[in-house]
Amino acid sequence: MGFRALLTDRDAGGKVTSTVAEIDEASLPAGNVTVDIDWAGLNYKDGLCLTGGGGLVRNYPHVAGIDFAGTVRHSADDRYAEGQEVVLTGWRVGEVQWGGYAERARVNADWLVPLPQGLSTRDAMVVGTAGLTAMLSINRLEAAGISPQSGVVLVTGAAGGVGSIATALLARLGYSVAALSGRPQHGEALKALGAASIVDRNEFLAQPDKVLESARWAAAIDSVGGKVLGKLLKQINYGGAVASLGNAGGIELNTNVLPFILRGVTLIGIDSVMQPYATRIAAWQRIAKTFDIAAYGKLVREIGLEELPAAAEQILAGQINGRVLVRPH
Repeated sequence: MGFRALLTDRDAGGKVTSTVAEIDEASLPAGNVTVDIDWAGLNYKDGLCLTGGGGLVRNYPHVAGIDFAGTVRHSADDRYAEGQEVVLTGWRVGEVQWGGYAERARVNADWLVPLPQGLSTRDAMVVGTAGLTAMLSINRLEAAGISPQSGVVLVTGAAGGVGSIATALLARLGYSVAALSGRPQHGEALKALGAASIVDRNEFLAQPDKVLESARWAAAIDSVGGKVLGKLLKQINYGGAVASLGNAGGIELNTNVLPFILRGVTLIGIDSVMQPYATRIAAWQRIAKTFDIAAYGKLVREIGLEELPAAAEQILAGQINGRVLVRPH
């Protein structure tokens, strides 16, 4: 049986293009669970996969899409039954394994989690990899001793998927949030999600650099990296922590040891791709109890497979705010 998919290919000259095509089910990669996909998400990494950036995709033709939610069509694994709703994030699906930009996918059962109670498959993709990463970051910060009583938490890249959901989750959990963004036009939307203040990225970076700056933040969730991460580390309170999860602003980190040896700052790396099953389940369950899907609704846009190539360019250019959901049907 055939199904629709966005097929990404690379020609002899190295040019990468994507077109909607009809694919036979026999072409699906090996796996023990086949899923009919209801929704997928658009993430920064998807933008790279659809444009050939970052060397993430090695084999063509390819179906991108690093996260999706849907219904089990067939399972050879006892953990999942036909008709069961499931979510997939990570495990390099959409990079080395065909992903969610299709009406159907075949994957390893180990990569799936059951749809959390209280969420629809659409809700799960409003959250998606971005929301899971935000929740993992909060959990790690709290394990490092951060609480709402600790002080203000800075969220960088706040208008993006991870940043906006992190802002909303932190506010719901009682934290005071400062949202840093290079797109001040989204300030009111971030305040509606619960941000107590908006920090302009250009003004933040324009402040004179010192080896150690005035302490301003109890903690931070950083999806930007580069100069932003280097600067904010110098502004973390004594005993504070920073969750580092992205590199939209670059992979280089220029810093010094003083924040760590004079203020006891902790830098925590967050990886959402290879997280163990139990950690994923715990994060998803907390999201289902905490995240206000309805309040986030204005930051959600739906597109079809045909619109993905243009949207990929937009997310790489920093022109997407909130979450973009993909309807494969």
